[in-house]
Amino acid sequence: MTQTNYSQLLDDYGFKNGITLKNRVVMAPMTNFSSNEDGTVSKPEIDYYIRRSKGVGMVITACVYVSRSGKGFPGEFGADSDELIPSLRELADAIKGQGAKAVLQIFHGGRQCPPDLLPDGQTVSASSVPAELPGGGQGPVPRTLTDEEIQVIIADFGAATRRAITAGFDGVEIHGANGYLVQQFFSPHSNLREDRWGGSLEKRLTFPLAVLREVKRVVSEYASSPFLVGYRFSPEEPETPGITMAETFALIDALKGEGLDYLHASLMELWSLPRRGTEDSRPRIEQIVDRAGAVPVIGVGSLYTAEDALKSLDTGIDLVALGRPLLMEPDWVQKVAEGRASEIKTELDPAAQGELVIPDPLWGAITNTPGWVPVKA
Repeated sequence: MTQTNYSQLLDDYGFKNGITLKNRVVMAPMTNFSSNEDGTVSKPEIDYYIRRSKGVGMVITACVYVSRSGKGFPGEFGADSDELIPSLRELADAIKGQGAKAVLQIFHGGRQCPPDLLPDGQTVSASSVPAELPGGGQGPVPRTLTDEEIQVIIADFGAATRRAITAGFDGVEIHGANGYLVQQFFSPHSNLREDRWGGSLEKRLTFPLAVLREVKRVVSEYASSPFLVGYRFSPEEPETPGITMAETFALIDALKGEGLDYLHASLMELWSLPRRGTEDSRPRIEQIVDRAGAVPVIGVGSLYTAEDALKSLDTGIDLVALGRPLLMEPDWVQKVAEGRASEIKTELDPAAQGELVIPDPLWGAITNTPGWVPVKA
């Protein structure tokens, strides 16, 4: 097929704040478990990002913890201290040096953090409700955050944003998805509070909106050039009670009301259908795009081929994010641009770790998690 079939994917894209991407393909945020013990970015990690930053218009990094109480993964890099700014700058420079915009995803793991990664071994959350684990059973019981601690974490999101600006990133993405702390405050499953941080739907929105306001305040104070602020969210939760589509629409409305540069819907399958909270039977992503109105939406979810990615634009999304596809095929965008879309690899070659520049910890995670990434037989 000729590249003209895919020209829509390769068109540049301009955000309202003046930042322009060279195409509409984004590297999705993916944890790679490969940072140094002190929270700095490792050399294998830098190489991994360089290998994947050349084709895409924008790279959203793996999440960084904004507080030491929020470290969610072994080998996660940090943004909780000014000492980490040089490390963050090295990563931003590496991504931007390949021609992509660099966005830092900022995060607190809340009740999902492994206790052995935390200074005091104690997970925290909106309430003392353990997470339901995918295979059954429950995670550790978190300690309920005090009002004062909540305000410190909000300030931590702001401080991490200042560090991202200083380090030369083009934006930050607030990680309000995948069951981490920002989502824990919004969810009726994990937030049973009866103070200003919980109770009604409106009060469960207080923490996510306070984080967004603080991030925006810091951007207006410290950024001397256009700087993106995005928000990633999971449209629904499987738990009962849990976030429904109706509550997702309320979240989108509230975020729109505050003003932000984009919304990023976290989905395993882009065309997945809603569970509850809407009478509309269309895929969630189409309903999200409708609700977002003028706010740009990034869509993600099992878009392996160029055909998948092109078709995804029919949902109305503005940008296409690729996570697992770029693990298997770092040259995805280049192959599309060169009319070689048929050569895009959609399965991981077990013998190609070196060529794919995947750090050992991430390679181990991929190969030990059957079903996460399609593997070539």
